[in-house]
Amino acid sequence: MLEALDNSTLNFNQDSLLLLNISLAVIMFGVALDLRVSDFTAIWKEPKSFLAGILSQFLFLPFLTWIFILIIQPPPSVALGMFLVAACPGGNVSNFISHLAKGNSALSVSLTAFSTLFSIFLTPFNFKFWSSIYDPTAKILREINLEYLDIFQTVALILGVPLILGILINKKFPTWSNKATKILKPLSILIFAGFVGIAFFGNYQLFIQFIGLIFLWVLGHNFLALFSGYSLAKFFKLNLPDTKTLTIETGIQNSGLGLVLIFTYFDGLGGMAIIAAWWGIWHIISGMSIAFLWKNSI
Repeated sequence: MLEALDNSTLNFNQDSLLLLNISLAVIMFGVALDLRVSDFTAIWKEPKSFLAGILSQFLFLPFLTWIFILIIQPPPSVALGMFLVAACPGGNVSNFISHLAKGNSALSVSLTAFSTLFSIFLTPFNFKFWSSIYDPTAKILREINLEYLDIFQTVALILGVPLILGILINKKFPTWSNKATKILKPLSILIFAGFVGIAFFGNYQLFIQFIGLIFLWVLGHNFLALFSGYSLAKFFKLNLPDTKTLTIETGIQNSGLGLVLIFTYFDGLGGMAIIAAWWGIWHIISGMSIAFLWKNSI
């Protein structure tokens, strides 16, 4: 039965894919309008927390994902989706959730800015590296002949260009940026949520057939992401606000970027797309739940 995930593709036409790319770029642009050059230099004030966050996001989480996949042995397309989600940078709502949890907002913004910038190089590298050392997913990569440079160009276009433009515009027109981001952020997130809804309803039978397993796979994977941030924070002996921030930053992944890459280079491969789409819903639920539990903590 699980072979259906590897042999299926989600229905998503080229026009929808173009709009998904645009909406993700707009989301990134809206996030960047809140960023300043000082957000990048602020890391020198908290180098230990910043280092822990980067290690958690780009090293420990992919490693734990590999271990998790070795243990549960999911279908190859599902494993590939997990590797891709783990390779993506932090999600755009992590700053809001970190603030709600009374974490370190300045650290959250700095980590989001740097993880997004680093992801231009590290997302393609991490995805290809970890997928290549697991035989079932390595076979898929060989079959489609995926090129590292292709993913690099897509990530740079969708995340890098809006990030740079947003920071520059915020520096030149701070008043306009403040007004624009209040509109762009909720609008772009609503558009992205609409695409996830379209993906679900357009492939209703496939989702219904596997929703129980998908839920458990994503639940376990998201727990590992949260554990990655929390455990690294404890290892580095960080204070509670920084611990909250690292936990949330690592647990909230940019699954929207994952969906773009899946539909662009894998033709909406069933297991990959369902994992990324459900991540886009579940990580907000888990992140908000943790924030409400933590918001009264000192």
